[in-house]
Amino acid sequence: MDSNKKLGLIGRNISYSFSKKFFENKFQKLMLKGFSYDIFDLNEIDEVENLFSSPELLGFNVTIPYKEQIISYLDELSDEAEKIGAVNCVLIQDGKKTGYNTDAFGFEKTLLLHQKPSQDKALILGNGGAAKAVKYVLDKHNIPSQTISRSTEINFENLDKETVQEHKIIIQCTPVGTFPNVEDCLSFPFDALSPEHLVIDLIYNPNYTQFIINASEKGAKTVNGYYMLEQQAEKAWEIWNFQKK
Repeated sequence: MDSNKKLGLIGRNISYSFSKKFFENKFQKLMLKGFSYDIFDLNEIDEVENLFSSPELLGFNVTIPYKEQIISYLDELSDEAEKIGAVNCVLIQDGKKTGYNTDAFGFEKTLLLHQKPSQDKALILGNGGAAKAVKYVLDKHNIPSQTISRSTEINFENLDKETVQEHKIIIQCTPVGTFPNVEDCLSFPFDALSPEHLVIDLIYNPNYTQFIINASEKGAKTVNGYYMLEQQAEKAWEIWNFQKK
């Protein structure tokens, strides 16, 4: 038996981590000896090469800004990771590095828990790795969606009320408003929101972003990223522990 099994999280400027606490609690609850979960703060993605040389490394999570950049360092992708074009979970087995996307799983669980039948069109705010996972899930459930980013034709500066009124699901996928910059908020026509809207902000720290606060003031149903985060972490745990061929 391996006495040491290393897991961790790669990202840049990771000032806080839900994952570390989550997995350390899990090791304790399951009374697993020899498991550790570390934060690997990388200035550049190529520093991941140093990690791969560690024989105890079982796998790791991937966060901003490396969910897309990590792909060229992997040997294989799961179906959904390939379709999404972003990876947030890596399994290392017999030297082979496989990328998965458990964000999609976490978001799907969140969406299905809260969506009403009348909420049948979505706006995706942002176009990074998390936004790609969100789009994949919406497509899977035949929910038409439109992506709004700084570089799209309809962007944060010209997004109008009519478009927001038409799309009853709004998913905030950018890091704007994340701790410690909790005062920050995307430019958005909040007046167009109503109690018929479902607003999901993928940020979990703080619990209530300025975006969520503004949306709830208009009566929208609001959900933060915490449940999605828990669900994607559970899925990652499953991948690391039950993929033994």
